[in-house]
Amino acid sequence: MNSFLDYVILDNTIRSYLVAAGVILLAVFLKRYLSTYLAGLLFRLIKRVAKGVDKISFVNLVVAPLNIFLLILITIITLEKLSFPTTPVDLGFTTFVPNFKIYKITLQQLVDTVSIIILIIAFIWLLLRMIDFIAGILEKKANVTEDHSDNQLIVFFKDFFKVIFIINGILLILKFGFHLNIGNIITGLSIAGAAVALSLRESLENLIASFIIFFDKPFSVGDIVKVQTITGTVEKIGLRSTRMRTDQKTFVTVPNKQMVDSILDNLSLRTQRRAFVQLEINGSTPREKMYQLVLGIERILQVHRDKIESHSVYLADISKNAFIVPVEFFTAPILMPDFNALRMDINLQVIDLMNSMEIKLASKETNDLAEA
Repeated sequence: MNSFLDYVILDNTIRSYLVAAGVILLAVFLKRYLSTYLAGLLFRLIKRVAKGVDKISFVNLVVAPLNIFLLILITIITLEKLSFPTTPVDLGFTTFVPNFKIYKITLQQLVDTVSIIILIIAFIWLLLRMIDFIAGILEKKANVTEDHSDNQLIVFFKDFFKVIFIINGILLILKFGFHLNIGNIITGLSIAGAAVALSLRESLENLIASFIIFFDKPFSVGDIVKVQTITGTVEKIGLRSTRMRTDQKTFVTVPNKQMVDSILDNLSLRTQRRAFVQLEINGSTPREKMYQLVLGIERILQVHRDKIESHSVYLADISKNAFIVPVEFFTAPILMPDFNALRMDINLQVIDLMNSMEIKLASKETNDLAEA
């Protein structure tokens, strides 16, 4: 039996092949338990930093990349113990070169390179999952506060650190996978970066504008803003652009530079809603009727004093063919449907009052209440 196990095939004994296969198979069967155990150890470290975290959700989040990472790591270590013969092997009927070359790369180098690349990718994937988990914890804590700026900072730095880790992962692949001198690469990239920066000036301006948005805080996620002709609810503030859901339910992406440089109206920060209508009464209307009309509109507004915080109605001007009566009132920042319903109710009551008093407008066109 020992002589059979000591039989050499391709510079390795059968015992070596069996041990390597057994270790790899054992890793396949036990990877779930090993990754769960390691995830538990990582959870203990995370728990010291952030209290009140959920262990089950953390383990479920990181166990998949840990599975791949452990399996590839154990496979690399196991195969490293085997020998890759470089001399041709006579099989009797043909000659076989186990460590053949593919475009100047030996089989062993190819296996090592692919394994290291997969290992690094699995490791970076694990780090990205941990960033998502930590960001989720911070978002839950930020949701407790009324200030939404914490939420957008978390989203921003989550994306920022993900980009950093991905770039580092690429550099690690170039260094350990392809054995390139990343020092020279970084030096070359820094020189080329200056040229690229000039061509990507607009993107850099958007990146700088994103920092201005986060620290100056002209708006937050969830605010209703108006930029130029676009009005919508801010859903996400990214490194390059801000994404809004318009009142037409379309999804608009606005460059951050435009959000900073343009005149931005944050409608969510309003303290009141304003409604205004300018009545142009027929110039032949008697003075007493004009006075009663102003008093009547005043009474209509007084009836809604539970919703209207302040108002004004008066005879403002006298033109050639009309008497000008501006009607203005302010409400609390109530929902838009409620505000529109209030405007319509007051409009109809003013129309009914004018009809009962037989007062006509100076023209056939009517002015409706409009929000400023």
